[in-house]
Amino acid sequence: MKVLDLRCSHGHGFEGWFASNEAFEGQLAAGLVECPVCADTRIVKLLSAPRLNLGNAKAPVEAAASSSAPAAAQVPAELSPEARWMRAVREVLAKTEDVGDRFADEARKMHYGETEERGIRGQATREQTEALLDEGIPVMPLPIPAALKETLQ
Repeated sequence: MKVLDLRCSHGHGFEGWFASNEAFEGQLAAGLVECPVCADTRIVKLLSAPRLNLGNAKAPVEAAASSSAPAAAQVPAELSPEARWMRAVREVLAKTEDVGDRFADEARKMHYGETEERGIRGQATREQTEALLDEGIPVMPLPIPAALKETLQ
């Protein structure tokens, strides 16, 4: 398994796992490789040191280094802005109820005390969103990447 560092035309960096460089090139040419943040398919491969996913097996040097390295050295580096955003979106998805296209109705019911307040998410048209804001109901758009709408394998 080859792990490649990729970037979309909007500057979002992410990893892609492929069976081979040929598999990456084939999927890229077919438009199957897309940014998990914005779904852009204009992807470029960045220069990086080769890295292979070999399962749970550790290379002898890596295993020796990890057993003798101090705990502070094993803490991952600060997350990228994209990774922080994806983590925040995942948290919102986990802590809210998806009400789908009933979003505007449910938001109104909560605002006017007709139903219990809770975290919700869903779809609303621009007109519905503007009407909610005019009524003093706070809402905000949250673009959810396609990769988070499905179970990750």
